[in-house]
Amino acid sequence: MPHFLLEIGFEEMPARFLSGLVDESRAFVADTLAQAKLDAPAVTSFATPRRLVVSVPELAEAARQEEELVTGPPEKVGFGPDGAPTQAAVGFAKGQGKDVADVFVMETGKGRYLALKKTTGGQSAAELLPAVCLDLVKKLSFPKRMRWGSRDFAFGRPVHWFVALLGEAVVPFALDDIASGRETRGHRIMGPGPFSVPAAGDYFAIIRDQGKVILDAKERESMVRSQAETLAREAGGTAVVNPSLLVEVTGLTEHPVVILGRLDPKFLDVPREVLITSMETHQKSFAVEDGKGGLLPVFLTTLGLAPGNLELVRRGWQRVLTARLEDARFFWEADLATDLETWQKKLESVVFLAGLGSVRDKARRLERLCGLVAEMAGKPEVMLEASQAGGLAKVDLVSDMVGEFAELQGVMGGIYARRKGQSKSVSRAIAEQYLPAGPDSPVPPTLAGAILSIADKADTLAGCFGLDMAPTGAADPYALRRAALGICRIVIEHGLRLDLMELLQAALDGYGDVKFKVDRTRVLAKLLDFFGQRLKAYFTGRGFDTLVVEAAAGASYTDIAQLAARIDALATFAAKPDFDQAVLTFKRAANIIRKQGVGAGVPLTGAVKAALLAEPADKDLAAACEAVFPRYDALFDAGDYPAVLDLLYELRPAVDAFFDNVMVMCDDMDVRLNRLNLLKSLVDRLGRVADFAALQV
Repeated sequence: MPHFLLEIGFEEMPARFLSGLVDESRAFVADTLAQAKLDAPAVTSFATPRRLVVSVPELAEAARQEEELVTGPPEKVGFGPDGAPTQAAVGFAKGQGKDVADVFVMETGKGRYLALKKTTGGQSAAELLPAVCLDLVKKLSFPKRMRWGSRDFAFGRPVHWFVALLGEAVVPFALDDIASGRETRGHRIMGPGPFSVPAAGDYFAIIRDQGKVILDAKERESMVRSQAETLAREAGGTAVVNPSLLVEVTGLTEHPVVILGRLDPKFLDVPREVLITSMETHQKSFAVEDGKGGLLPVFLTTLGLAPGNLELVRRGWQRVLTARLEDARFFWEADLATDLETWQKKLESVVFLAGLGSVRDKARRLERLCGLVAEMAGKPEVMLEASQAGGLAKVDLVSDMVGEFAELQGVMGGIYARRKGQSKSVSRAIAEQYLPAGPDSPVPPTLAGAILSIADKADTLAGCFGLDMAPTGAADPYALRRAALGICRIVIEHGLRLDLMELLQAALDGYGDVKFKVDRTRVLAKLLDFFGQRLKAYFTGRGFDTLVVEAAAGASYTDIAQLAARIDALATFAAKPDFDQAVLTFKRAANIIRKQGVGAGVPLTGAVKAALLAEPADKDLAAACEAVFPRYDALFDAGDYPAVLDLLYELRPAVDAFFDNVMVMCDDMDVRLNRLNLLKSLVDRLGRVADFAALQV
């Protein structure tokens, strides 16, 4: 089986594009070959800043031949009364590349239809691959595309060459003025080429040995990590390897070489977070720390080649990073000389959002809201700390350091607050206020930080929804989905018993007489629905069955921590072998109340009159409910939802017997209402755990 290889050579592609290109190209070629019936046991893909390579080490020489049965129009349409084929039959045969004489009639489950057999596949790989290559180049997706010169097709960066080989033969295709061939290029400096590739299997040795290119991103990543760790160890420390930066520098080089640079020890007076941010953000370099977590006056940077004059290159990197750190040191010293009150006054002139006042106004709202959230959550011990953190949460936004390093907002606020006399807990809360920063980011570890983060996000959500700035399907410029999900995660992971409606109402009340564009009652309803959708997406994303999540949320979702516990319990209940029958029993009760309750003529209260329990099944169900309900309520209040659901097995025999032996909608209106109230008392209890009507079995 011949080896197929495709290389697309281009100008330096942004590192953030590469992993997507690798996955997309591998999947595209594998799927396309499968559809073409070209057997390929394995498809691999690699990317560097200057090339994308797809390799199929063993490809079938020809597509599999298969006989396919194709059905056409009904017999009465395909043949006339005289038995002669109609134009419908002729067109059917022609559309399949066959003669009408090949058409026959077959019996199907829907009647007699025209059919024919045709052989598909059989084309050689050499015939099929040009179209595969061309489609891949045209259909690859990019966050941004560009066109250049007189060329018509768009790509992530200008394309310079194609290598396309099936064994020793070139797979011919062209896009504008670029034709495929066997000539590749290597590293721009260390092995520029061009190099002729005799056969597909020779490519990897040529590109590595002559072109000096390391194709595999995992190998390049391993090289960077290994070299960084070795150099850091020689310097007496450990490399601080940020995983996202490691991926980025891997994507910036075709042949990574790590070198160590040195810094003036005076810069170590600047906070660790600032130094690391400056190294990583501005110079794509790694810091080095000692055994106690302090930084050493060295850094590690990744070059794209082995330099001819290492010392010259090292001095260049040191000079550039030193200039950055001089700025950081200046900002640090200037900020330390400014008091918090000065910054708070400056916040008066910084607009939060047009129509919602200044950032200082937001800080005042946070100071109040943090105390309320702590009280709602039953955490009075952190009310004062959380409120103090809320009032100071945004002061670093007007600091010189955050003006230069925006990504350090919050972090620097915590550092400055501590240096200017605030307690450790208040400072940590300020530093944690923007957590979680994404779905995989940790939530604030401290309780005060969690409360401040909840308050900050709730305040922003309330204000934006009040201004009718809710996210749309295409846009969420203020990251409101992330804010709502962040609140949910914090509440769940900290186990806080917060009422979502109370939280959002308190956030809305904090805006006082601010003129919203939407009525506040509607704002609250829209916010609750927004949270409901986010919670459902969160739990289904964690692997819970959609119907289980819908049923649990259908009961209530304003107590988020309780919802999480009920979903866990309901998922366990749903895994039991007799779940389907149990659900049918209680779903029947829920459906009767939902359909017949409105037409009962009077509101159903769930109050049962013993004198109207005429049938034994009536009495047995009422007795079962009377025995179980006190335990049900106690277990529910204690949050033992698995035990609550286990009680349903005690109730189920009486409920089944009730439905088997009693006519609920009987002619006697008093008895009918009593039976409906008996079911109402049952459904009300069930509805506290889950909406059983939402479960489908």
